[in-house]
Amino acid sequence: MTVTAIEPDLFRQLLRRHAAGVVVITAPGPAGPAGFTATSFTSVSLHPPLVSFCLDRRSSSWPAVEAAGHVGVHVLADAQEQLARQFATSGIDRFAAPASWRPGPHEVPVLDGALAVLVCRVVDRVHAGDHAIVLAEPVVGEHQEGLPLLYHMGRYLRAA
Repeated sequence: MTVTAIEPDLFRQLLRRHAAGVVVITAPGPAGPAGFTATSFTSVSLHPPLVSFCLDRRSSSWPAVEAAGHVGVHVLADAQEQLARQFATSGIDRFAAPASWRPGPHEVPVLDGALAVLVCRVVDRVHAGDHAIVLAEPVVGEHQEGLPLLYHMGRYLRAA
């Protein structure tokens, strides 16, 4: 069997077929709060409770996440597409209106209206290619009822 490297464009097209929940990660920062939209969030362990997410180390949010002792993970509700788009846009104040947020435990920015919020202590950051895998232990959590916002084939979707 011949093994060939997958080109980045094909790799991206293959991964777009995977539907994922949408989260916004937030972190306190010396120049103000930082945050970004991600679909790379997953649970890692139950004992101890651990979650992970990935972030491009060239991202404008990376310096804050790299320095943060705690981060916030916000599982977005199906009506929060605009918030997902806002936190996915470069070069803007992602925390400006219409985003609504408050300072939370450990100075982590907490977004209003998310299905679930986990304030997590960062346990480790593992460099993997051009990204970092951030492992974090939830220390505070809150949730509400509703359906999640999903992402598939480059589009936001609502669960049926």
